[in-house]
Amino acid sequence: MNTYLANAIDAAVPTGRWREMREAATKRAPPQLLGKILYLERVTVSFDGFKALNALTLYVDPGELRCVIGPNGAGKTTMMDVITGKTRPDEGSAWFGQNVNLLELTEPEIAQRGIGRKFQKPTVFEALTVFENLELALAGPKSFWRMLVARLAPAERERIDEVIEVIGLTAQRGLLAGALSHGHKQWLEIGMLLMQQPELLLVDEPVAGMTPQETERTAQLLLSLAGKHSVVVVEHDMDFVRLIAGRVTVLHEGSVLAEGDMDMVQNDPRVIEVYLGA
Repeated sequence: MNTYLANAIDAAVPTGRWREMREAATKRAPPQLLGKILYLERVTVSFDGFKALNALTLYVDPGELRCVIGPNGAGKTTMMDVITGKTRPDEGSAWFGQNVNLLELTEPEIAQRGIGRKFQKPTVFEALTVFENLELALAGPKSFWRMLVARLAPAERERIDEVIEVIGLTAQRGLLAGALSHGHKQWLEIGMLLMQQPELLLVDEPVAGMTPQETERTAQLLLSLAGKHSVVVVEHDMDFVRLIAGRVTVLHEGSVLAEGDMDMVQNDPRVIEVYLGA
């Protein structure tokens, strides 16, 4: 985010208010006595001799909003591919909670267990309305034909209305998704994931190409989800990360280089050398 965008956001929401929202998200998280929501231990992935992940170990708490940063090629996308079952590691283990071995499940099975992934480019059904996109994304048995012929139960309609309000698209509920702005499409896709009631959300570069106003709203949206869901955000925009992050993990050459709060990470000489100082 450039200085103009950062200043525009700060003018709309004072710095102290962002701190309050981060603290509120932390307080909503369930007790840590429950253990971690995600365990990655010594995960290694090689492609033609290149180690995209190199004995990566990472833990995420229930209800946590974790930001993952790092230079291109650091392993961020491969990490999400392992979590969602798209890529199988050569070594290591990946657990969702204490009982779900992710390496034993297929991509659809992982999604059904409660892990949702949002890619950088929004993938919505542009010929359907906002409401219809969310209806199609309802958890449980569904198909386009079912959506056309079946009547929504009151609880299902209430759930859609609730998600529309959460993502801030109440005024656009009847618009075709293809007519939405880039930012609105991003929020709609997050809403489609929320319809499936995931415990863990993986969000890839959510503010790329957004206006200052959309960026601010996205920060507020992700902070509102934290505590109720665990959220892992992969992002390059350091000003945006500074707004939302409680804990930041820095990846480099497939491993964790540094981890801590934003002040700790941005002042780490190793992080400055390989990433922030570039």
